[in-house]
Amino acid sequence: MKKLLVIAVAAALSGCGVETAATAASAAAIKKQELEQGKKTMQQAQRKIDGAMQQLHQRSDSMEKQ
Repeated sequence: MKKLLVIAVAAALSGCGVETAATAASAAAIKKQELEQGKKTMQQAQRKIDGAMQQLHQRSDSMEKQ
């Protein structure tokens, strides 16, 4: 009877470990996705900044020519 109880407790505890590992893996996947989205947002912002700087230089050049 005690062996059955020990086996049941061991099975329950190992199940908790699997659930914890699955939760950690899910959290890691979500963080990775957030990181990738952040990189895309940063790249978009950099393109907008570069475009604005280019327009500024063009305006500055055209003002100097006048």
